[in-house]
Amino acid sequence: MSEIVSPPISHELLEILRCPVAVQSKEYGDDPGRLELAHNCWLVCADSGMKYPIRDGIPVMLIEEGKKWQNTAVADLPVPPPPA
Repeated sequence: MSEIVSPPISHELLEILRCPVAVQSKEYGDDPGRLELAHNCWLVCADSGMKYPIRDGIPVMLIEEGKKWQNTAVADLPVPPPPA
């Protein structure tokens, strides 16, 4: 029997969180910085390419953290994210 894994953050939180880099830019349209959950432990911004880890259920939305992973393909992100 397979185990059902719940998302590390609520759907409601995912709806309001935004990438801090994308929201500061004027080039991404009306609702910049929307995030998608990847591998159940990363938040990925299609606008900026930033990728933010979720550690112990807490999204690490620091710009310097997102930049560390910006050039890493989503498929290559480590699961789970490495410790800070």
